[in-house]
Amino acid sequence: MSRPAPVVLVPACQRVLGRHPFHVAGKKYLDAVRMAGCVPLVVPGALPDELDTLLDLADGLLLTGSPSNVHPSHFGEEVLDPSLPLDPERDAWTLPVIRRALRERVPVLGICRGFQEVNVALGGSLHQAVHQQPGLRDHRGDDTQPVEVEYGFSHPVHIQGGGLLERTLEGVSVLDGGQFMVNSLHGQGVNRLAPSLRAEALAPDGVVEAFTWTPDDDRPAAFSLCLQWHPEWLAAENPVSQRIFEAFGDACRAHRDERDQRLQRLNR
Repeated sequence: MSRPAPVVLVPACQRVLGRHPFHVAGKKYLDAVRMAGCVPLVVPGALPDELDTLLDLADGLLLTGSPSNVHPSHFGEEVLDPSLPLDPERDAWTLPVIRRALRERVPVLGICRGFQEVNVALGGSLHQAVHQQPGLRDHRGDDTQPVEVEYGFSHPVHIQGGGLLERTLEGVSVLDGGQFMVNSLHGQGVNRLAPSLRAEALAPDGVVEAFTWTPDDDRPAAFSLCLQWHPEWLAAENPVSQRIFEAFGDACRAHRDERDQRLQRLNR
């Protein structure tokens, strides 16, 4: 009998469609979870007393990108541009669940907004407008272009040696001297990296493009990789994306197996 596939929590965003509020999650993220050999479970939101139930179900957590930004009050700032969308309902449960998931060693993969959520959840801060910072380039996409152009390669990132990303991508054919090309569709970005995070890749202007979490206790860290770019876009055609989602899926299966073994020991 085959084992059930790992379950990966995917947060929904809040949208008003017509005159009614909806919870939505991008299809490309759900497709990428399935490509990793896992089952996506879209979570519309969660109350504090529901987090334990969700994490009991979870073999992984994938934090998606979104048009909305993390509310800057979570890192001690006022809103710089009120025209940009926010999603306080998402903030209200993703920030605490990130801390809980890492503490419980649930594998985490953060993408774009999800990358920024992890940094803020752990005490870091964001540039609300990267393009307004001296010496930094404009990392935003151009939504007037066809989507395949908007999500096309924009700039290289350079892997920082000795980390999870380097190990994950070892032997991938598209790497060129520790660099590979990524897309770029973010207006915000890391300002102060949270103390427990390690930079794993940088853009040419020094913007942090990937990081991992380093625990402050003696227990081994679970897989935790957060990326400012969008690896889910045409993931099946991108060797880097394939390897990242494969590694995430492997980590989710390992977490599922460990949890099952723990339950078996308790039931003896």
